[in-house]
Amino acid sequence: MTPAGRDTAVVLVAHGTVESLDDLPEFLANIRRGQAAPPELVAEVRRRYEAIGGRSPLLDVTREVAAKLEAKLGLPTRVAMRLFHPYPKDVLAELAAEGIRRVVTVPLAQHSAGVYGSAVQAAANAVDPTLEVLAAPNWGRTPELTRAFAASVVGALARVPRGEAARTALVLTAHSLPISVVRAGDPYADEFRASVEDIVAEVRARAGGAFAEHVVAFQSQGIGTGVEWLGPDLRATLEALSARGVAHVVVAPVGFLADHVEILYDLDIEAKAWCEGELGIVLYRSASLNAGDGIVDALAAVTRDVLARSARAGGGSSGSKKGHERAG
Repeated sequence: MTPAGRDTAVVLVAHGTVESLDDLPEFLANIRRGQAAPPELVAEVRRRYEAIGGRSPLLDVTREVAAKLEAKLGLPTRVAMRLFHPYPKDVLAELAAEGIRRVVTVPLAQHSAGVYGSAVQAAANAVDPTLEVLAAPNWGRTPELTRAFAASVVGALARVPRGEAARTALVLTAHSLPISVVRAGDPYADEFRASVEDIVAEVRARAGGAFAEHVVAFQSQGIGTGVEWLGPDLRATLEALSARGVAHVVVAPVGFLADHVEILYDLDIEAKAWCEGELGIVLYRSASLNAGDGIVDALAAVTRDVLARSARAGGGSSGSKKGHERAG
């Protein structure tokens, strides 16, 4: 074990996904805070899962990340999903039964730490109020994460034909959220944009003039009407680039860490169809970090920082700013 102690564990918390498409109604109700999803919404989400093979790789990827992080840190590392099985309360109950007294929780949503940390703290309160929770804050600008994303973007840029840099744009995306959340003070958009500038600076340092411009867009808005979503919208962004004569677009979903429906359907199927079927643009997508060394190194750095700050403070739980509820 590391000096953190034999009673300490790490819990990585991802958004959530289903193992069986029959579980989609329950999953969507969780996302909608207990409100049942209309049948047409369930059918549309099912169609999207079926289009990527019937199952998201998110849970498998997250478990692989946890295994690698456990080997790197020497601390038990478990996986929880905020909105589906395995739920934080079940994971914490298992850890408490094994003698764990302190949990470092790291959200696999680097700009949304508050809501993830709150979910784990609420679960701990329900399982065992004496269980100490050290919650990582937003960590989207962690240098190891910036370098990992930059390497992926550079790899995608290398696929653009030589001599086409002047007609190539880099579009960096994150999941959208209701604009009301931003107006209420959530720092998500500002923190994402700051992380984008870090990544682009690193890409420029590595790839020079491989692209003419970079822009930010927000994708994967919730299905339905009546909600104003954070923009600029990805579709509108691609249309504007096409109108300006851009011929090649590298889409870098740097607001996400792993492949899920938002990547495998929203980008690889839907956005690709827009670009190549309607807009006359060739789309290249940078690879997700998934369970590569880059994300493991970043998570190790974040975990060690949380433990170090706790040690300097003499123990006690580490909170983070209030976050938002991401609509799926």
